[in-house]
Amino acid sequence: MDKPVLVLNANYEPINVCGFQRALGLMLSEKATLILNGRGSIKTTHAVYPIPSVIRLQRMVHRPHPKVSLSRREIFRRDQFTCQYCGKNTLFLTVDHIQPKHLGGAHSWTNLVAACPSCNHRKGGRTLQESGMSLLRPAKEPPQAAMYIFAKFLDENAEWKNFLEGW
Repeated sequence: MDKPVLVLNANYEPINVCGFQRALGLMLSEKATLILNGRGSIKTTHAVYPIPSVIRLQRMVHRPHPKVSLSRREIFRRDQFTCQYCGKNTLFLTVDHIQPKHLGGAHSWTNLVAACPSCNHRKGGRTLQESGMSLLRPAKEPPQAAMYIFAKFLDENAEWKNFLEGW
């Protein structure tokens, strides 16, 4: 019952992920309908309620598209937990500024990469040219597609894949 529920807008666009209790509340207040129930049901003394996996809102909600926020975790996820200098795949990573902050480097998607501690130390506070190092892949902002944004939930909720593709 603690599994997340995918919330679709009236046009089937994925807009959010919520908990089971919130999803059931939306369904009982008739603000949402059940689209996919792959988790069984809950029986009370008066009724049987499905445990939703995907729900759809009855009315169109106009809200900005979900955006990937700039954070350590998202930088590691974008770089697939791989050092962008040596290619080592590890969970012990640091964030490195390609153009160091003290030389005017910005705190942005295009200036931040995941680096293992040894590569980050070797590069130090120098630019790529000064350190003689190069990036495996150019740093860029991750896609703002629903498949990328909600991908962290797909391992446990494979049934969501059909609803996330194409957005």
